[in-house]
Amino acid sequence: MKRLTIAAAATLTIGLLGGCGGAGEETGGATGEPWYDEVVAAAAVDTVGGGAPCPLPVTFGLADGWAAEPIETPAATDELGDLMAEALTRRGGSTVRCELDGRAVVPGFLRVWTADDPGASARQALEAFVTAEPESSGPQYRQTRAGDLDVVEATWLSRRALTDSDVREWALAVTVADQTVLVEASSTSLGEPVDVLPAYRLARDTLVAAP
Repeated sequence: MKRLTIAAAATLTIGLLGGCGGAGEETGGATGEPWYDEVVAAAAVDTVGGGAPCPLPVTFGLADGWAAEPIETPAATDELGDLMAEALTRRGGSTVRCELDGRAVVPGFLRVWTADDPGASARQALEAFVTAEPESSGPQYRQTRAGDLDVVEATWLSRRALTDSDVREWALAVTVADQTVLVEASSTSLGEPVDVLPAYRLARDTLVAAP
């Protein structure tokens, strides 16, 4: 199983340095900020989820040039190590399970998380996930649908310490077989946030319950 790459760990750690904002509600489609619904989904060349390499209760399409690998919790040898492992692999009651690395084609990642509480609804898990990100602000939520699945989406601004700027991020949550799965889209400090949207939209639009 994959341990967190240096770049991935740095990206996750950058997002763990501050406070959070309030919640808004968005129900319709929108061109441009904040949803960029004009960005179309990428074409699928493979499938993620179900079994290897990422055991998940859902499957979805993987875009060309993206690589999916499971994430293994870093080994901890002391209290500081435990805190670092917790910071890198858990957030707002969810645990990261899989990373989709798009850096071969775009500067960004998709990360797949599962809610620790099997009783948490998709909306509850997503709100906890978003508000747990330090220095996040202006979250908005909307209900969408992927095939037979009800999906909750969120978008918010995340403060990046390296560039001293606010960067837009997106995530979704869906509940399947009493387990809630979250997919987070995150760009690196080198890229434009919308660069990750085609792969994220592909994941959203092709979500199905795993056989």
